[in-house]
Amino acid sequence: MDGAPVQSPMIKTPRGLLFPRDMEVLKPRIAGSLRRGLYETKEGDAVLRVVQPGDVVLELGGGLGYISTLLAKKSEAAHVHVYEANGVLADYISRVHAANGVENATVHHAMLGKRKGTKAFHVRGNILASSTDETHGDGVQRTDTVDVVNARQQTRAIKPTVLVCDIEGGEAEVLPEMDLSTLRAAVVELHPQWTGPEGVNAVFGAMMSAGLAYYPKLSTRKVVTFRRAWPLK
Repeated sequence: MDGAPVQSPMIKTPRGLLFPRDMEVLKPRIAGSLRRGLYETKEGDAVLRVVQPGDVVLELGGGLGYISTLLAKKSEAAHVHVYEANGVLADYISRVHAANGVENATVHHAMLGKRKGTKAFHVRGNILASSTDETHGDGVQRTDTVDVVNARQQTRAIKPTVLVCDIEGGEAEVLPEMDLSTLRAAVVELHPQWTGPEGVNAVFGAMMSAGLAYYPKLSTRKVVTFRRAWPLK
């Protein structure tokens, strides 16, 4: 034996979440962010403060499975539904859930849209920057065809009380097509560099039409929180 340390097959975050090592998904920078507790901290803090016992959470854009695992393990959400268009990430999220003993989450390899069908999804070298728009950045390595489910029908079936959304600019197109009437709160990452002011207004307009208002206390830069009500002082 040469005395070299044996590398753990898992990366553990300061919050105790486990992520399987996978060089296709966890590049060194992302792995370091997870270890130091710097990965999706704004989103994580916001969702933990808005999710209440018994909530049904709908997450659009599951990423590494951080938010869904955080909610499944650290909140009292009844269930978390994750929609992820990238097949590699959808599989990885399922592995993360298994590693953490998550039983109250479902991963759907699909995306929401105006009508049922399929859509091109462009996978980039930076896997977390993959999107439906080929022009959103460089480094497209392949284009997959992904199932699209009817956004309005699916949200009516799930009846989410909390929405979490990070879909690389797709929020401007998808959120106005959803039935948001059952939501009590939403945490959305905006991508104004891709959507422009029209896209930002589309997100705010969809939330306002559903009776939710911008909640600055839990909003930070591009991560914006909406709530239906809050205590007044």
